[in-house]
Amino acid sequence: MEEATRRRITPTTTLLLALAVLAASVPAGFCAINPQDASALNAIQSQWTNAPLSWSSASDPCDGGWDGIMCSNGRVTSLRLSSVNIQGTLSDSVGQLTQLMYLDVSFNLGLNGRMPATIGNLAQLTTLILAGCSFTGAIPQQLGNLQQLSFLALNSNKFTGTIPPTLGLLSNLFWLDLADNQLTGSIPVSTATTPGLDQLTHTKHFHFNKNQLSGTLTGLFNSNMSLIHILFDSNQLTGPIPEELGGISSLQVLRLDRNSLKGTIPPNISNLVNLNELNLASNQLTGPLPDLSSMTKLNVVDLSNNSFAVSAAPNWFTTLTSLTSVSISSGKLSGAVPKGLFRLPQLQQVVLSNNEFNGTLEVTGNISSQLQAINLMNNGIAAANVTPSYNKTLVLLGNPGCVDPELKVFCSLKQERMIAYNTSLAKCSSTASCSSDQRLNPANCGCAYPYAGKMVFRAPLFTDLTNSATFQQLEASFTTQLSLRDGSVFLSDIHFNSDNYLQIQVALFPSSGVSFSVADLIRIGFDLSNQTYKPPSNFGPYYFIADPYALLAGASSRGSKKSHISTGAIAGIAVAGGILVIALIGMVLFALRQKRRVKEVTGRTDPFVSWGVSQKDSGGAPQLKGARLFSLNELKNCTNNFSDTHEIGSGGYGKVYKGTLVDGTRVAIKRAERGSMQGVVEFKNEIELLSRVHHRNLVSLIGFCYEQGEQMLVYEYVSSGTLRENLLVRGTYLDWKKRLRIALGSARGLAYLHELADPPIIHRDVKSTNILLDDHLKAKVADFGLSKLVADTQKGHVSTQVKGTLGYLDPEYYMTQQLSEKSDVYSFGVVMLELVSGRQPIESGKYIVREVKLAIDPNDRDHYGLRGLLDPAIRDNARTAGFRRFVQLAMLCVDESAAARPAMGEVVKDIEAMLQNEVSGPDGATSSAGSSANDFDGAGGGARSHPYSDVEITRGSYGDNASDYMPYFEVKPK
Repeated sequence: MEEATRRRITPTTTLLLALAVLAASVPAGFCAINPQDASALNAIQSQWTNAPLSWSSASDPCDGGWDGIMCSNGRVTSLRLSSVNIQGTLSDSVGQLTQLMYLDVSFNLGLNGRMPATIGNLAQLTTLILAGCSFTGAIPQQLGNLQQLSFLALNSNKFTGTIPPTLGLLSNLFWLDLADNQLTGSIPVSTATTPGLDQLTHTKHFHFNKNQLSGTLTGLFNSNMSLIHILFDSNQLTGPIPEELGGISSLQVLRLDRNSLKGTIPPNISNLVNLNELNLASNQLTGPLPDLSSMTKLNVVDLSNNSFAVSAAPNWFTTLTSLTSVSISSGKLSGAVPKGLFRLPQLQQVVLSNNEFNGTLEVTGNISSQLQAINLMNNGIAAANVTPSYNKTLVLLGNPGCVDPELKVFCSLKQERMIAYNTSLAKCSSTASCSSDQRLNPANCGCAYPYAGKMVFRAPLFTDLTNSATFQQLEASFTTQLSLRDGSVFLSDIHFNSDNYLQIQVALFPSSGVSFSVADLIRIGFDLSNQTYKPPSNFGPYYFIADPYALLAGASSRGSKKSHISTGAIAGIAVAGGILVIALIGMVLFALRQKRRVKEVTGRTDPFVSWGVSQKDSGGAPQLKGARLFSLNELKNCTNNFSDTHEIGSGGYGKVYKGTLVDGTRVAIKRAERGSMQGVVEFKNEIELLSRVHHRNLVSLIGFCYEQGEQMLVYEYVSSGTLRENLLVRGTYLDWKKRLRIALGSARGLAYLHELADPPIIHRDVKSTNILLDDHLKAKVADFGLSKLVADTQKGHVSTQVKGTLGYLDPEYYMTQQLSEKSDVYSFGVVMLELVSGRQPIESGKYIVREVKLAIDPNDRDHYGLRGLLDPAIRDNARTAGFRRFVQLAMLCVDESAAARPAMGEVVKDIEAMLQNEVSGPDGATSSAGSSANDFDGAGGGARSHPYSDVEITRGSYGDNASDYMPYFEVKPK
């Protein structure tokens, strides 16, 4: 018995036992933290009058007991204390936390004083966020030492002095925000002896607006840059607009307004074909208006208040169909206002005041239904024809035509103004009231303490503040991305402020109870300060400034009892640490010796050995057709060392990162965390399985990494997010035909798994968040984390634990625990009902399957009884036979009896027929302009003779646990 026990004790076991014994000599509560870090936290806490109450000497900062602190191997790696009402200064001792990767103390207005130059000692720092505090003095030049830094946000403070040229050394910087401070001087450009910001070729965001910067922009930009946002508005810049700007093809937002820029606009600005917003207003620009006709993605243009040469309205007034707002006030424009301008389909606002337009104004014909305001004040317009259907704002004050009595109504500034959106509280009692600190929670009409603040969008791509759909998308994005309860977001005071930014007062309410925990405040604050939260794309770049949280406002008195880490405790930690280091050295030597002894035995049991490709770390790893072996360094390089800016998803298994390989291929990398890793045998088997699954409607495995204790899978990157996001959050317009194509693609992927994979595979977690859409909205089924081989179920396999997602779960599988392909069919039927309704499977306690089943009325020729459940975007399609067939097929799929459900191959053929009918019409004629058989997602000229003729089939054998590795996978957008 003793001999058997000895054989089971590995070097790792011995080392753990030794550590457990040594831990007894360390003072209670401080067995983990490094002495240097303990001293630093003690000093940081000493300068705050209201540190978080959890920061107590009775607990170890590294055991999870201190809010905002995370550690690795006894070293503090993350200090995140956003929105917790800290008051005081930031100690120089923060520079002792030399393993710190994340430092975020944003949205603490009481945090002031100078920014410690010792932050420059934090060589591992990747994220530094001090936004929305009250820091003063100069930005330390020592920040240039932070070579790993990718995110730097110092906006909305009181920093003075000049921008340190050393910031140009931050070659990994992705985000640079110094806006809304009191910075002066010129923008540093590199010379032969000094660095400059022109060296930041990988940076995407230049946010320098609302400072007092002077000098020129000459030399700052070059074609090697990958900027998407350039914000220099509200400074004191002079000189010309650099011609080099036209070479930054990635640019989406350019704001140089409210400066003193001179000269002509470079003609090559028309090369910025990806630009969404161009604002050059309130400068001293001269020469002709620029030709913007090639910039087909432009939404917002503002060239007001310059000194351009006299000219007629430019041709692009009537050709840029994406325009939502055109502003050229005081632009010396003459002649007639082109009537085609008002017919641009997306147009919401026209501001052409103080020009020289004349003749008759024509606001007639098929004008944009979104047009909210036309301002032609102080021109020479003699007459106007205005269609009676236009009942929004038209300002003609100061024009000769105002003598016409019929135009009097347009010659006043007192026209009725549109009321901006405000989250409705109509369902709550009008008599409901709360205490001064609490507010009414729109989700449950109870009183609670909201997390509130000012959300400012610096370059929105719209001007209509009355459109409820626009702001409901914003509410939904908060709910989804910040993990809040449905309906718990309240938007108010929506307006364009004096900086021409869209400003919104946001209140977020807790999902349960009346207040957020400190941990929740820190989490939400970091998501907002680190830009992890992504609003709908038409809102553009933003920043958030949180209000002090009501429940923490009194923390000053409670936190003034400074519970420091005692000197004796630190000394004890130091002594114990020295003993521990000596013991560790001895144990490592022993472990290495033991490793050599057991190498021969492990070689016989290591499943990678038989693949015989490499012995580095993995003991031999696979090189399979369609699945490439990546080194850890390769994946580190393409994700900036797995930085937060590359993170696009997370789950119980770990995180997903977006990366770009050296050949330009974009990939999604799943990196398993230690606790979620499976055995090496299972990992090998899963790679073998996934490398053989090939179909255009399945997310493809590109490769894997098994090195230095890492388990990673590398997939193709699917760019347009999940089906659920596109239905609910992104605001993508999915018409009926697009929804049919998405349903068909998803069905094809599942049918391949069920019928042509060898052996067949049951997905087990079919849902709208596991269906990804590419740039062309082609559907790809993702996440085989819960998949099972059909062979397992045919052996009489009964799950010991039912797996899946609530709302999509097959009731028969749930009751019997017997899994079959028909369980996937049920889940897919729920997805079909999502496509019809736009709703999630369970909303407000109502289950979509039951709601549709009860509502169906075959005698309702218009909406099949489903009017109240339909997504408004497809309501007009409910009258078609194809819509009814789709709903009927969905209801077959969600039949309670698995035997009554169709196979996925039958589902594919039925949807193919529906889509073919949409394209050709019931009589074979094309149903709509521009439609063709190509709309059939590769169907050629008509229905296929076999639904899977576009797949590549690779056969092979798999182990019993081939697909138990990959956990939940959900991709978020950039």
